[in-house]
Amino acid sequence: MSRGLDYDSINENVKQVAYAVRGELYLRASELQKEGKKIVFTNVGNPHALGQKPLTFPRQVVALCQAPFLLDDPNVGLVFPADAIERAKHYLSLTSGGLGAYSDSRGLPGIRKEVADFIERRDGYPSDPELIYLTDGASKGVMQMLNTIIRNSNDGILVPVPQYPLYSAAISLFGGSLVPYYLEETANWGLDIDNIHQSVIQARIKGITVRAMVIINPGNPTGQCLSEANIRALLKFCFQEKLVLLADEVYQQNIYQDERPFISARKILLDMGPPLSKEVQLVSFHTVSKGYWGECGQRGGYFEMTNIPPKTVDEIYKVASISLSPNVPGQIFMGLMVNPPKPGDISYLKFVTESKAILESLRRRAHIMTDGFNSCKNVVCNFTEGAMYSFPQIQLPPRAIEAAKRAGKVPDVFYCLKLLEATGISTVPGSGFGQKEGIFHLRTTILPAEEDMPAIMDSFKKFNDEFMEQYEDGRSYSRM
Repeated sequence: MSRGLDYDSINENVKQVAYAVRGELYLRASELQKEGKKIVFTNVGNPHALGQKPLTFPRQVVALCQAPFLLDDPNVGLVFPADAIERAKHYLSLTSGGLGAYSDSRGLPGIRKEVADFIERRDGYPSDPELIYLTDGASKGVMQMLNTIIRNSNDGILVPVPQYPLYSAAISLFGGSLVPYYLEETANWGLDIDNIHQSVIQARIKGITVRAMVIINPGNPTGQCLSEANIRALLKFCFQEKLVLLADEVYQQNIYQDERPFISARKILLDMGPPLSKEVQLVSFHTVSKGYWGECGQRGGYFEMTNIPPKTVDEIYKVASISLSPNVPGQIFMGLMVNPPKPGDISYLKFVTESKAILESLRRRAHIMTDGFNSCKNVVCNFTEGAMYSFPQIQLPPRAIEAAKRAGKVPDVFYCLKLLEATGISTVPGSGFGQKEGIFHLRTTILPAEEDMPAIMDSFKKFNDEFMEQYEDGRSYSRM
C-alpha cells in the first residue's frame, strides 16, 4: 500500500502543474552559474536582482517600522528625514503590536483605506476599503480567486495565450480547465472578440462551463497595452456571457509610450454605466513587485472586488482567514506605493527623481531591446509598450526544428538552451507561455542594467545569426 507522499499516491493536480519561468532553462542556468559561468537571468521580472536600486523613502519608513526603538533615539533625525519618521509612526499606530503581530486577514484597515483613496484618484470613482484585500503579492490573490471560482474539471477559465504561467499552473492545481484565447501578434498582441467567442463555443462543445476571463494589461509576456476599445468590448462580452473578469494590472506603472496609456478595467466599466457597471463581476490585482518599485521579495499586493455579492465576499474572507494575515511589511510597502511622498514633503524631490530615472531608463531599454531583436536574422518583435518583457518571434529553419526533435527538445527550448550555453543569457521559451502551433518565441525581461544592454544584445545577435546560418546551411550540429 502506498504512503501518503509516495509519488504514485500524491494529488494528480500537483503533478499536472508546470511553471516555465522557473523550469528547465532556469535550472540549467543555475547549474552553469555554479560551474562559474556568468549568467544574465532575464527569465523572471525581478528588478532588484538585476541591479535596480530600491527607492530610498519606502526603505527608510519600513526600516523604522522594523526597528521602532530607533524612533526613541534622539539622533534619529540625523539619519532619517522627518517625513519618513512621521510615516513610520503612522503605520506603527495602525498595528496592534508592530510588524511582528498579525493583522486582520484582509490587511490593516488603514492601509486598505489608502489603497481605496489611490483607486479613487486613479479612476475618478469611490472605492470601498471593505472590498479591498491585501495579499502576499498579487499571485496569492489570483490563486484565491481561481480557487473560489473553480468547482471541478468542467469549469473553464479564459486565459490569454501567450499567458503568464501562474494562470495555467493555478488552474491545473485547482482542477479546472484552461480555455485559451489567442492574442493577435500581427495586431500588436491585440484582442479579437470573435476569436474569444469561438473559444467559448469550442469549450462548451467539450462540456466545459466557462466561468471567468483573465486579462493581463499591460501584457505579460507580450508587453502590449490594451486599448480602451478592446477593454470595452471585453466588458460587454463578460456581461453577455456572465463571466467574472480577472484584471491582472500589476504593470500599470510600466508604460513606455504615450499613445496608449494604462486605463483600468474598473474605470472603463464604471464609465459604461448601468446595466454593465452594476452587474459585471470584476476583480482587479496590483502589486509592489513591479513598476519602478520592483519590491518582489516584499510580497505586497491587493485585489479589489466590484459587483461581488456580500455572501461571496464573506466566504472569501473566511478562506483568507485560514492564512491568518498577509505579511505586515508587505502591507506597509503597499501603503507607501499608493500613498507616496507629496509635493512639499521633504522626501518628495528625491522620490520623484529616483522613480523618474528608473522609468525613463526602462523606456530606453525597451527600445534598445526591441530594436536589437528586429536587427537579428529571422527574428521579429513587437515594441514593448508596457510591462517588463520582450517576446520576440524566432523563425526557426526546418533543419533547426529537426535537430531539436532529434535532441528530444521542443524547438524553442532547444534554441534557448543553445543561447544559454553560448552566451549565458537565461530566457524562457515561448512554449512555456503558450503560442500558436508551429510558431516559436522566447521571453526576456528588459531589466538588465542599461549600460549592459548593448553588449547583451550584441551577444544575442552574434549567437542568433550564427545559429540561423548554421541550420539554414545544414551544417552539422552537436547533440545537447
